Amino acid sequence: MVGKQGRVTGRIGPGLVGEVMVPIRGGVEAFYAHPTVADEEISVGTIVVVVEYFPPRTVYVARALV
Repeated sequence: MVGKQGRVTGRIGPGLVGEVMVPIRGGVEAFYAHPTVADEEISVGTIVVVVEYFPPRTVYVARALV
C-alpha cells in the first residue's frame, strides 16, 4: 500500500478527513486520507502518494511529484 499513487476525491486539509481513490487488485478502492504535513491542503483531482497506511481504511498522503 505504501508508495501507491491515488487521486483525491474529497478535499484533504487540517481538521478535515479527505478521501482518495487508490488502485488495488485490479480495481479502485476509497480510503480516508489525512495530509502528511499537518497544515497542508490538497484539492480534489490532485495525484498523491501513500506515505503511511493504517488498517482498515486510513492513509496519510503527500503530493506526488509528477
